Amino acid sequence: MKKAKLPQTTVARLPVYLRSLVYLAGRGVQIVSSEELAQLAGSNAAQLRKDLSYLGEFGTRGVGYDVDQLINEISKWLGLLRDRSVVIAGMGRLGGALVGYPGFSQKGFRIVAVFDHDPAKVGRGVDGLIVRDMSELGSIVSQNGGVDIGIIATPASAAQAVADQLVRSGIRGILNFAPITIEVPDEVFVRQVDLSVELQILSYHLQKAERVGVLV
Repeated sequence: MKKAKLPQTTVARLPVYLRSLVYLAGRGVQIVSSEELAQLAGSNAAQLRKDLSYLGEFGTRGVGYDVDQLINEISKWLGLLRDRSVVIAGMGRLGGALVGYPGFSQKGFRIVAVFDHDPAKVGRGVDGLIVRDMSELGSIVSQNGGVDIGIIATPASAAQAVADQLVRSGIRGILNFAPITIEVPDEVFVRQVDLSVELQILSYHLQKAERVGVLV
């Protein structure tokens, strides 16, 4: 594997390429051209070839890419050749929905524990897991030999405190659904998923299209 650091824009597109490749493999496709794969992924062939060039030299000019090989290469770069352990903090509607999402386990993300501060929720069963009090986070992480990723599905007011607990327990990857920017040490990686922000961006594009329509 190359030592070069991938551009963040390329990293963001790799999971989309992988999803398209898995779809093709499920349909029995063994070879795919850059044009076909780019179309499936909502990209263009030139961008796709540039992104894949960061991973290494594979694919045959005039023939295409071996689907299984490309799945393996992208999975390797994304760190998906091993299972990743996950904990979820916050067992409200969003947290409960995330626990039951089958896509996590299908992609190798194994939810090992779920947590909440609310005494009314602690001790209840959710999709085969018992809701633990947040005070148990450190011991649960230790029992599992460490945890890779913590998901924050709490209200914004609790998110920073939960993030601090995740960091203290040794978790170095955080997916934050709370509508607030959390502060973490440099060695901790955070991805922010704010659905309201995404809706506002969509609203901008709709407004832009509507204005063009009026002008036309």
